[in-house]
Amino acid sequence: MADKKPDSKRRKLLVGFLQGFGFSLIGGVVWSAIVYENKNDPLVLRPPGAHKEEDFLKKCIKCGLCVVACANRENVPKDKRGNKLVTLRLATPGDGKPLGTPYFIPREVPCYMCEDVPCTYACPTKALDTELLKNEKGEVDVNKARMGVAVIDYNSCIAYWGLQCDACIRACPLMHKAIYADLRRNRRTGKHAMLVPVVDPDYCTGCGLCEHACPTDKAAIYVLPRDIALGKIGKHYIRGWMETEENIEEKIKERERELKGWQPKSPEEYLNTEDLLNE
Repeated sequence: MADKKPDSKRRKLLVGFLQGFGFSLIGGVVWSAIVYENKNDPLVLRPPGAHKEEDFLKKCIKCGLCVVACANRENVPKDKRGNKLVTLRLATPGDGKPLGTPYFIPREVPCYMCEDVPCTYACPTKALDTELLKNEKGEVDVNKARMGVAVIDYNSCIAYWGLQCDACIRACPLMHKAIYADLRRNRRTGKHAMLVPVVDPDYCTGCGLCEHACPTDKAAIYVLPRDIALGKIGKHYIRGWMETEENIEEKIKERERELKGWQPKSPEEYLNTEDLLNE
């Protein structure tokens, strides 16, 4: 009995089906990866002048001009090998951020608070908007940036152990305003004082210079998006002394006047003194 010849049409059909299935499977994996990379990351830190994340993603066209402007600024620092330490980077596959959007990691390279804010001016769609950086005089002021807010881990901060450390305070471009030193009693010894850093979110820009300067292996102070770091009071709680915008501005001006006349004391002045906290 003669052997049957293989059916070439059936073989082609089977091969075509398997190829189609394989391509569909690969396409699904690739697409799911793209969708995952483009989902909103609640911990991402954006450049100065960025709108709220939802609006920012709608406006950003992923052109990368802000990153180019950041890399070409005059005050860009360099590492020991002479390589530029560029603050902004564009999200690429594997970063876990919406692809093609600008962000920065303060622990690696913080925002150096350029007075001319080149990254914001470079944005063609107002995803980074200079209007959000204007002060009371209508001038663009990088200190009005609200990229995030610094949060202190009290258990890891060595200043809260009673050791002398003010690295984050000295690194802050708004020293004694965004971060200031506060006098506390050292509970461990019961009779000494310690100076500890305290963050004022009304002034903190989220630049991350404090996080970058922190000497601990894992930074004891780190920047988070404001929506994550700060609580929300709710409409049923009212601060009567700050009900109007005029009162808020007056409080801020009063605080500024107080800070201008404040000078930090040396730690020696607080050691071994009675009634450290006027108790």
